[in-house]
Amino acid sequence: DMASRAPLFLLVICFCCCSGHAKSAFIKVVCDTTITGQVAHQSMLTCKVETTQEIPDLNIAVVVWKKPGDDQFLSALDRRLPPGYKVTLNDRTVSLVITDPKVKDEGVYSCLVMTDSGNAETTTHFKVTAKYEAPSVDSIDEKVVPNAHKSLICKATGGYPEGKLRWFDEWTKSAEPTIVNQTEDGLLEISSKLPLMKLSTSDEYTCVVYNASDGKEGSATIRTAVSRHPSVFVSIDVAHSVMTSIIAPVLVIGSLIVGLLLALLICRRRSQQKNRRPSTAPLMAHSNRSTY
Repeated sequence: DMASRAPLFLLVICFCCCSGHAKSAFIKVVCDTTITGQVAHQSMLTCKVETTQEIPDLNIAVVVWKKPGDDQFLSALDRRLPPGYKVTLNDRTVSLVITDPKVKDEGVYSCLVMTDSGNAETTTHFKVTAKYEAPSVDSIDEKVVPNAHKSLICKATGGYPEGKLRWFDEWTKSAEPTIVNQTEDGLLEISSKLPLMKLSTSDEYTCVVYNASDGKEGSATIRTAVSRHPSVFVSIDVAHSVMTSIIAPVLVIGSLIVGLLLALLICRRRSQQKNRRPSTAPLMAHSNRSTY
């Protein structure tokens, strides 16, 4: 609170009055232009105090870190830092440690160093990143997009800054633009819809999430059921059923006809063989007369 931080403000004011808060030509603070940290992973903003001439006994009296828009001063001399922050001073290296970075910590920080040989100030840009969780893909009925009976919805959450979702299959051109929503903690949820066209022949679709630097972070694959084209496959099933109902009786009737024909043919052949067989009656009569 402001009351507990009053001694720090008084110290800074007194030091500024004594030194005139004048920048020294002999002192400068050097920081990286941009420092990148990851959400939930401790980050450190580090700057070095350098001199343009030899000052062996340089005394750093006050170190103040400030973020624009934030009325809190962070100083190595302040023992009441906000939770999640601490300032370290090691020889001529001054650092602001952010123990649990969040999206709200992103921004430009200024570092003011006051010494017995003058003051110097500079800024550094702290950027925050967060890796997206593995995407998920769900199928929904499509009632808006013409010539599409279903759509695939791909979602990836927990990332920062804004990433991209890309589909891989023959119909990726029909994918709609990525939608971005921000959650309460500042992280992002991105989603993409892929309508499945009725003429599509693919049965596998892959959604890949990329971060802001176009690096691949995860993917999800979904296999669609054959019934995704009900109008086509129902017709095939009906045709198969009709053909089965027609062919089965034809085969039965055909078998009966063939059996009857074979039976008639056998009977006819037997009849012909009987007619062709010579009679033995005349021979027997002639034999009897010769005996007498």
